[in-house]
Amino acid sequence: MSFVKDSVNRTPIVDTVFAIVAKAKVAKAEVGEENVVDATIGSLYDETGKLVALDTVFESLKSQDNKTLAAYASSFTGNPKFREAAYNWVLNGNSKLEHEVIATPGGTGAVATTVAECLDAGQTLILPSVAWGSYNLMAQMNNLKVENYDLFDGDNFNVESLKEACRKVMKVQDKLVMIINDPCHNPTGYSLTKEEWREVVAFLNECAKTHSVVLLNDIAYVDYAYGQEKAKEYVSEFDNISENMVVVIAFSLSKSMTSYGLRCGAAIVLGQTKEAVEECKIVFEKAARATWSNINNGAMETFVDVVENQTEKYNEERRKYVALLKERSSIFTNEAAQVGLKHYPYKEGFFVTLAMDNETRDKFHAALMDNHIYTVKVNKGIRVAVCSLSVAKTKGLAIKMKEILDSIQ
Repeated sequence: MSFVKDSVNRTPIVDTVFAIVAKAKVAKAEVGEENVVDATIGSLYDETGKLVALDTVFESLKSQDNKTLAAYASSFTGNPKFREAAYNWVLNGNSKLEHEVIATPGGTGAVATTVAECLDAGQTLILPSVAWGSYNLMAQMNNLKVENYDLFDGDNFNVESLKEACRKVMKVQDKLVMIINDPCHNPTGYSLTKEEWREVVAFLNECAKTHSVVLLNDIAYVDYAYGQEKAKEYVSEFDNISENMVVVIAFSLSKSMTSYGLRCGAAIVLGQTKEAVEECKIVFEKAARATWSNINNGAMETFVDVVENQTEKYNEERRKYVALLKERSSIFTNEAAQVGLKHYPYKEGFFVTLAMDNETRDKFHAALMDNHIYTVKVNKGIRVAVCSLSVAKTKGLAIKMKEILDSIQ
């Protein structure tokens, strides 16, 4: 006898991140925080080990009237001014495509809605082999199969592997849905070049001659790209998409506004025709109404206030942390290069991921914890969250990790 639908996987979820976070917390209490390296946390922390909550953002939030904070949004698709502000912030004048915006509970809501509403049960979602674990969980909960593409060919994006995965899926279904997490890929820190994006779009246009194509571009970390506004210029390549293709950009206020718990984001649907965009909008907004009903009104009003009235102050504050993130990542990757600690090609972002097979990964992860260094296991690697490490804790870390790796081999 069962009380849930027969098709659902009943295996208990194991959240490896929070489990290791808990172990790191225990270690800090036992041996002292100064003797523990906690590289698990996927949020931005300052040099004193405190969560970054941008003053510009939270002063705006606290200045909102209580009734504004308490109120429902004016629409279950999000407040009109928020939708417009999110589109302008993300696209930054780089797109001429038709568009619609649906507010979502974080970037996760945008990703989950696209996965759930664009594929039928039994169909296949195309994902990178190294990726945020929740993509696979979303596929599982929607009874989808997964086809993986290798993320890298040397130090470059593996476009050929993506093509191979798409061709394989095209043989068994009439639609392609894939996720490309870019820029600042989680967990490797890779960002595609405009040339790589151009090749991806050109190939997908070929696929679109016979199959409908949905490209989900998860941009959760875009506002911490080291090129800042220039990092958004690649979206102009989407202007060349076929009429039989749409792009859904998943935008997250969690990272951009350091407002992780407020759960606000947006699905931005782009297409050549109003008809294509409208079809996605209708289904996405019905899913929104049926799933979460309404989005945090205070979060939306705060975002509008910040980007319309305090952009300069907000950018100045945020860019200090972008510079700090760059300093930390440079220390780690430079030291890794000096000692030969292999990691996936890193350009920018919250994480650097060490590259290794899963058997070595498991042994290494345990050995690191024996030395009070706490990291997160991902497929074929170890994720190091430079976003939450102080400069002092980052210095010497790669060298120490290489010593531990050598000791187990």
